[in-house]
Amino acid sequence: MPRPEKERRVLQPPVIHDFKPTGIPKRFLESLELSLDEYEAIRLTDYLGLDHGQAAEEMAISRPTFTRLVEKARQKMAVFLVEGVHLKIEGGTIHFQENLMRCQDCRKVFEISLTSGVEKCPSCGSTKVVDLAAHFGHGNCCEPVEKPQ
Repeated sequence: MPRPEKERRVLQPPVIHDFKPTGIPKRFLESLELSLDEYEAIRLTDYLGLDHGQAAEEMAISRPTFTRLVEKARQKMAVFLVEGVHLKIEGGTIHFQENLMRCQDCRKVFEISLTSGVEKCPSCGSTKVVDLAAHFGHGNCCEPVEKPQ
C-alpha cells in the first residue's frame, strides 16, 4: 500500500484553471487534469526560473519528488499542446499560502491573505468578487506557513 501523499505548498490558486483549443466545443475533447501541485511546479521552474532545489524548498518537498512532479507536469503540458485536449487544473493534496480574488465587474485580480475576507473590489468598489481558492474547495482551511530560514 503506498504512503499517503503529504500536503504540498502552493502559493496561490491559478487565475485561469480551464483551457481548450478555440473553435472546438469541450464536449468533443478529451480532458486532461493537471493537479495544483503540478501547476505550481511548472510555475516555479518554467515561469519564475527557479532551479529544482529552490522550487522544492518553496513547496516543502524533497528535490527528487519535485523533479518527478515537474517531469509529469511537463509531459501533460506537451500532450495539451500537441494533441489539443481540454486541460483543467484541479486536485492534488495542497495548501494555498495566499489567495486571489477576481472582480466580476472590472475583471481585476488582487491578492488577499487567507484569513481576511474581502467584501468589495479595491479597484472599482464592486461587491461582485469571486474567491479563486474557493473553486478548489479551499477557504479558511489553509493557514499561511512560515518559510524555512
